[in-house]
Amino acid sequence: MNKKRYFIQIAYDGSLYHGWQIQPNAITVQELLDRAMSTVLRQPVETLGCGRTDAGVHAKDFYAHFDLENPDENKVLSSVTGINALLPYQIAAKRIIPVHDDAHARFDATSRAYKYYVHFEKDPFKLNRSWLVKDKLNVATMNDAAALLLDYTDFSCFSKSNTQTFTNNCKIVQAVFEEIDGGLVFTIQADRFLRNMVRAIMGTLVRIGKNEINLTDFKAIIESKNRSNAGQSVPACGLYLVKVEYPYIK
Repeated sequence: MNKKRYFIQIAYDGSLYHGWQIQPNAITVQELLDRAMSTVLRQPVETLGCGRTDAGVHAKDFYAHFDLENPDENKVLSSVTGINALLPYQIAAKRIIPVHDDAHARFDATSRAYKYYVHFEKDPFKLNRSWLVKDKLNVATMNDAAALLLDYTDFSCFSKSNTQTFTNNCKIVQAVFEEIDGGLVFTIQADRFLRNMVRAIMGTLVRIGKNEINLTDFKAIIESKNRSNAGQSVPACGLYLVKVEYPYIK
């Protein structure tokens, strides 16, 4: 038996799905992807994703790995069209990439980047794709606070509890707000992220923007390592996984 490992690169609008990972009694991206791939590739396919996205979170760049027995590589690499034909419009397969046998979509990722979108006026075309914030925000102070994230590595205060991770340390290399037409976009990049981390950071930074807390408070929250001290998690609708990097994928 000849087993070969591949990565599949996909993108999806998470509005209709209960996150990435297969769950009982809920429709997920992984469930629909595995089903489509199993049909087209004519053998059972079980993917393992680069991470978990929660219900309603979107991904412009997402990878999963899977193994095939005795594959015809030319057919595998050309199967994207057939897979897309069986996927709903909200999920798109981009490409399939041959990788070495121990390549791992989750553990081999060296960098991940997210964007979070905010808009300030009611807009039906941004429903489920951006978060409506009616308060005026001090963007300059929010950027000052975001820059402080690069000085820390332990982000326990922004993590869900009981996540079974070995460490809450992450190396953030970018965290910045940009003003866009009618709103804001927050970009954050790190070597790894904790469960719910970006949404908790964003919720705390919005408190900065509303002048509810100051920069000293923000540093104290991080140093407390206590989730109850940070802001509430913002809605999933504005969050997008936009880039995942691997040393062996261009």
